[in-house]
Amino acid sequence: MTGVTLADVEKARDRMTNEDVVRRTPIEPSRSLSNVCGGDVTLKMEHLQRTGSFKTRGAYNKLSQLAERGDVERVVAASAGNHAQGVALAATTFDIPSTIVMPTTAPQTKVDATRDYGATVELVGSNFAEAMDHAQSLAGDPGVAFVHAYDDPDIVAGQGTLGLEIAEQVPDVDTVVVPIGGGGLISGVATALKGRLDDVRVVGVQAEEAATVPESLDKGIPVDHPDPNTIADGIATGGISELTLDIIAEHVDEVVTVSDDEIARATLAMLERAKQVVEGAGAASVAGLLTDDLDVEGERVVPILCGGNIDMSALQEVITHALEDRSQLLTLRVRIEDRPGRLAEISDIIAEHGGNVRSVRHDRAVEDLSIGEAYLVFEVVASGREHTEDVVRSIEEAGYEVERLTKPV
Repeated sequence: MTGVTLADVEKARDRMTNEDVVRRTPIEPSRSLSNVCGGDVTLKMEHLQRTGSFKTRGAYNKLSQLAERGDVERVVAASAGNHAQGVALAATTFDIPSTIVMPTTAPQTKVDATRDYGATVELVGSNFAEAMDHAQSLAGDPGVAFVHAYDDPDIVAGQGTLGLEIAEQVPDVDTVVVPIGGGGLISGVATALKGRLDDVRVVGVQAEEAATVPESLDKGIPVDHPDPNTIADGIATGGISELTLDIIAEHVDEVVTVSDDEIARATLAMLERAKQVVEGAGAASVAGLLTDDLDVEGERVVPILCGGNIDMSALQEVITHALEDRSQLLTLRVRIEDRPGRLAEISDIIAEHGGNVRSVRHDRAVEDLSIGEAYLVFEVVASGREHTEDVVRSIEEAGYEVERLTKPV
C-alpha cells in the first residue's frame, strides 16, 4: 500500500484553488473549555466548510486528479453522510456524475444534502459495511471509479491539508485532538503536523462502541467492529485500513475512547458555551479533551470540530440525553390511589418547588398495581441535581411512592 508524505499533502493543497468548494476554516479560542481542562484551547472550526465537514478536502483532491485524467465517466462512493456530500460536491464541480450508496439508517438531512449536491443516492443496508459492499459492486464497470472514504492516499492527503492550516494558524500548538472513524482524517492531519512542527502531539478519539484502533494497534492489523453503534454516526465506520493503520502507528501519539454520554455532554457544551452546532463526530474531539484519560494541563491544544451535519431529531435526542445526565430533565413515576385530585395535588407540589411539568400520563394496566391504583408518570424540567432531589423528597413527604426512571448524576 502506498503511503502518504508531507509533499503529497502540500500538492493536495496546491490543487484546492476553488474556495467555493474548499475553504480555509477559522479557529476560535474557547475560554470555557480552557477553564475546564486547564489548557489553552483553540477550536478548529472545520464544521464550517460548505458541506459541513472536512470530507470535501479529500474528495476534491481525488476528483481533481480523476478529472485531469479524463477517462472516468462516473464515480461511486459509500458513506454514512459526510463523505457522500464531499464526493457529490466535488464530482459536480468537475462535471463527473456520481452515485453514492448510503445505509438506510443515514440521517435524512445528509441524504437530502447529498442529492442537492448533484449525486444519485441509493439507500442500501443497515450499516456502513453493507453500503460499502454494494457500492463496490457498482464500481466494476469500465469508466467507473470507486472513491473510498479513507483507504486511498489521495483522500488522506486531501484531509491532511487541514493539518497544514493548523500548523500555520497555531504554530505553537502542543496537542491536536482528532476524531477517528476510518482514520483518513487523523492520518492526513498527523502526516502534515509531524512534517511541519516539532514536538507536536497528535491524539485520536474514537467512540467506545465503534472503537477499532486500539485493538488494531495491539494486533498490528486492521480489526473490524461488526456492529458499530454510536450517536457519532460520522465515525461509525466499523474499521480502518492498512493504509491508515500504518500512518496512525507511525505518527499518532495516543488514542483514547469516549462514551456516547461523554459525546452528548460535549455536544451540549458546544451549544451552550461555544455557540456551535456540531454532530457527534465533531463533538468527539471535545469529549476526548475532557476525558480523564487525556492530560493537557498547561498546553496549547486544538480539538478539531470536524463536522456539523447533525439531524435535528438526533440533536433533540442528544440534548435530552445530556439534560437527563445533568439532572435537568427527569421522569418520575408516582404510585397513587386512582381517585380524582391526585394529579392536581402532585402537579401542585412540583410547581411549588419550581419544577416544570413537560408531560404527564396515567398508567393503569401495569402488572404490579392493585385494583384501584395507577401510576402517574411525569416528565419534569429542573435546574439540576439538588433541585430534582428537592422535588422528589417533597412528593415522598406528601405520602407518595416515587420512582425516578432517569438516572441521577
